[in-house]
Amino acid sequence: MAAGPPAEVVDLADLHDDLRAVARNLLGKTDTPDWAALAEAGWLGLEVPESLEGAGATIREVAVILHEMGRAATASSYLGSVALGVAVLNLIEPETGRDEVLHQISSGATRVAVAMSTTDGGLFTTETPFRLERTGGGIRLEGQASFVPDVMEADRLLLLASDDEGTPVVVETYGGAPGLKLSSQPVVDATRRFGLVAAEGATVPQTSVWRFASEPARSTRLSFDRGAVAVACDSLGLAEAMMETTVAYAQVRKQFERPIGSFQAVKHACADMLVQVKVSRQLLSSAVDAVADQNGDFEARVSMAKSYVCEAAVKVVGKAIQLHGGIGYTWDSGLHVYLKRAVLNRSLFGSPAAHRRRLARRYS
Repeated sequence: MAAGPPAEVVDLADLHDDLRAVARNLLGKTDTPDWAALAEAGWLGLEVPESLEGAGATIREVAVILHEMGRAATASSYLGSVALGVAVLNLIEPETGRDEVLHQISSGATRVAVAMSTTDGGLFTTETPFRLERTGGGIRLEGQASFVPDVMEADRLLLLASDDEGTPVVVETYGGAPGLKLSSQPVVDATRRFGLVAAEGATVPQTSVWRFASEPARSTRLSFDRGAVAVACDSLGLAEAMMETTVAYAQVRKQFERPIGSFQAVKHACADMLVQVKVSRQLLSSAVDAVADQNGDFEARVSMAKSYVCEAAVKVVGKAIQLHGGIGYTWDSGLHVYLKRAVLNRSLFGSPAAHRRRLARRYS
């Protein structure tokens, strides 16, 4: 008799199934869940250490929530505050200020945003969007970051910067700080909020400059790849939801007194959607595991997943709209919400073409 999987694998799968069921139930009730409800469910502190009243979990559990938020096209600050914010804080050396922020995020008392590169450039360099200069009056902060997720709703900001020696660090500040300007940046996706963070001669105290616990350059790359994995999880949720919606529609919509799902062309289109979703699941699962374990191959796995999943999601949602016929192109169908979100995800934290270029450089 073949041996079964290790007990810890089974337990983890059961945990994810339970977490997925709770998330689907909660997110299915509203497009904009209350932040306090997310805190009560324990989702904000999934990766917060248990010593700070968090769950002490990993990105594997956060990925489940991100996936379900994609399925429901949820409007929330979860991407910026939890998927990115908590991840960056966990890479910083433990100290009182950092621990306080993590505890407040877990309780829902504080939202954070991470000002870092979200464009293709973040794939090929460890340069940060901000820089620190020591002057007679203290530490001067200069630079800007565009399309920062959820920055307009954040209580605290985490700015990726380089010190006067070129070492990546994190600067903790807030939106109303002197010399720091925030401005909203509209995007096609109405379920997301982005902003521009510009520092022009802002001064920060030494206590607000936090160091990475190890390998600053690698930590900077890992922070960017965390964002890439996060939006890929969201895109997989979008694709799954649209595939299931389309299959259900094809079973009840009739043409020539037959369900359109009985037509060969529709069958083939739905089969193509299923293949893309299944491949996406495998690639994304591998990328999430690599980031969780922080193994040496995480960059390649992330680029494979991000390039395929986010591009596949756009194709799946586009095909869903087409198979819904004329109703799919109307505002009332709601399918446009998924298409806009999928298109935005495709461009965030590296386009598919940019991730394929990174893969090509790795294996050339």
